[in-house]
Amino acid sequence: MERANRGRRAKRVYSPTKLRLLLLLEAGIALSFAGTIGKQFRILREFSDEWKDIDRQYLHRIVREFYLDRLVSEQKNIDGSKTVVLTEKGKRRMLTFNFHTLTIPTQEKWDELWHCVFFDIPEKMKLTRHAFRAKLYNLGFYHWQKSVFVHPYPCRDQIDFVVEFLGLRKYVRYGMMTHITNEAELLLHFGFTRKDV
Repeated sequence: MERANRGRRAKRVYSPTKLRLLLLLEAGIALSFAGTIGKQFRILREFSDEWKDIDRQYLHRIVREFYLDRLVSEQKNIDGSKTVVLTEKGKRRMLTFNFHTLTIPTQEKWDELWHCVFFDIPEKMKLTRHAFRAKLYNLGFYHWQKSVFVHPYPCRDQIDFVVEFLGLRKYVRYGMMTHITNEAELLLHFGFTRKDV
């Protein structure tokens, strides 16, 4: 039973929002609160902008999960409040799935599916849009059209993570296609051939 619980805990850490939370803590973005992490706690009114788009109840829940898994601890402040900080275990966990070292694994044999990312990010978020494009290039995507990037290997988890981390959920779509018009351009770029062409 204990082994099963450990397995469940390890899995639940790797959701995009939880990874984003770990990354923000790793980057030194403070999350202060009053009370005790292990029980109910109240986040202080001075709430950093980086945390505001995460649902409060969900944030409470995952911080408690991290506390139980010993990924975070509480650090007392002079004013009586406390700050959530990453433990050494939390820092080691980040090494397994870090935004900067994120990669898309290749497959021994291409499954002949194209994995596509479509986005429409507003001009007011142009810096974030630039960061998103740069990450897609870094992951090996082919810039097929203005706001369409294509990759030959499964990458839904990686894209979900990047989208969640950058706060772009409502502006980005992911899909898979079996054939695309003018596909020869993609086949040439990635060095692939099809059995039926």
